[in-house]
Amino acid sequence: MPPQTTPPARGGRLVRLVPAAAAALSGLLLYVSFPPRTLWWLAVPAFAVFGWLLRGRSWKAALGLGYLFGLGFLLPLLVWTGVEVGPGPWIALVVIEAVFVALVGAGVAAVSALPGWPVWAAALWIAGEAVRARAPFHGFPWGKIAFGQADGVFLPLAALGGTPVLGFAVVLCGFGLYEIVRLALDARRTKTLRRAAAAIGALSVVVPLLGAFAARSLVSDEPEAGTTTVAVIQGNVPRLGLDFNSQRRAVLDYHARETERLAADVAAGRAERPDIVLWPENSSDIDPFANADARDVIDRAAKAVGAPISVGGVVDRDGRLLNEQILWDPEKGPVDTYDKRQIQPFGEYLPLRSLVGAINEEWTSMVRQDFSRGTEPGVFDMNGAGVGLVTCYEAAFDWAVRDTVTAGAQLISVPSNNATFGRSEMTYQQLAMSRVRAVEHSRAVTVPVTSGVSAVIMPDGKITQRTGMFVADSLVAEVPLRTSETPATRLGILPEIALVLVAAGGLGWAVAAGVRGRRAGDVR
Repeated sequence: MPPQTTPPARGGRLVRLVPAAAAALSGLLLYVSFPPRTLWWLAVPAFAVFGWLLRGRSWKAALGLGYLFGLGFLLPLLVWTGVEVGPGPWIALVVIEAVFVALVGAGVAAVSALPGWPVWAAALWIAGEAVRARAPFHGFPWGKIAFGQADGVFLPLAALGGTPVLGFAVVLCGFGLYEIVRLALDARRTKTLRRAAAAIGALSVVVPLLGAFAARSLVSDEPEAGTTTVAVIQGNVPRLGLDFNSQRRAVLDYHARETERLAADVAAGRAERPDIVLWPENSSDIDPFANADARDVIDRAAKAVGAPISVGGVVDRDGRLLNEQILWDPEKGPVDTYDKRQIQPFGEYLPLRSLVGAINEEWTSMVRQDFSRGTEPGVFDMNGAGVGLVTCYEAAFDWAVRDTVTAGAQLISVPSNNATFGRSEMTYQQLAMSRVRAVEHSRAVTVPVTSGVSAVIMPDGKITQRTGMFVADSLVAEVPLRTSETPATRLGILPEIALVLVAAGGLGWAVAAGVRGRRAGDVR
């Protein structure tokens, strides 16, 4: 009777599934490193495992493993996108975004045979992020590695070269860690240490850490143009979810009421008098330019508190729907505006409207009219302080924050409306972005949110005050006004371009080496 072969065959299939399972689990490990958790260091072993899975693989296998890594990371990270609209858009978004991670995986496998491969591989990851931040539909940078590092030791690198350099350091450290472990195991087995490779592996871990330590000198909370006392107003919303838009007047009243409550506290000596007051995005979905009643409500609040207010409004101007910040003077009324430039696809405008409508008509009804884009950065002069406006989704985009600072912002406000996403992790992920931006540009950052979490962030990225979620509250804090530019602000896109060129050089070298190898094999 022939021997049984089924168990070994089944065992072989299970063994072949190990890399796939490890790819998905390491992606999940990367997700766990992101806020609201403070386990930023888990990103390093996540990339170490990713490097182990990809090194020496064929591009086809690496493509699949990279896709699984992307799914493991992005599926839980972006679950908030389906809070109100169901799982369809969430799954579709992740399926598309994971393709970019898959392509990076194939590239990492290709460069893994090169000398110093952790450098080429880490640059490839940043190149993937650069593409993902620009396409499709003007990009979706959510999930940049830098945004998971607000509590980490690498954070000061944001001031050196922005999110690309910060993310590169973390990924490089992860791949370098794997290279150290791999070479140590090889040396134990062969009794021979490849010194050059070991040195590169060690430097891949040590240099990012030393660079982060050195970059701490770029982080400062010292005022350079005095200070200003800012009030962040969180009025709350009548109820959770998209339905709050049908109660626009209530949202406006809530924010006016909280501002007037603060004014009463100031008059009673219970709170410091603010120089400027910041309301969140969508705090007045009733157009105050077209509705006299809404204008009166805002006017009364501004006069009561005795300070200019930045009001988040939805404005219909000349047939164009605008997500607008309005500078409201207590004496003169509206004196300046900023129109949101990076509007959210499928939230504020609907790409491929006819196709989306054919799939699900309810989705098109959620965005009945597309918002128009603003064209200029917004910096309000509020009692002598240059307040840069970065509205909600814009905080994820490097350019949208940087050009606000170069336009004269001495502090940054990120007015947001997260009520649509309930108590999901979205608000904490976005808050972490604002902390990274504070360090990147050495500016205090305020985050007024309709329903929380609102916060005041110092230029070193530390939160000094914050609210709860779905409560009415106000924060009053003295913050430094800063005018100097960090290297990241001055360099702008150049560090990202440099890393993309490094990635392209490594990939070109790997492809050329592969072609030469095949030709040599043909000759023999």
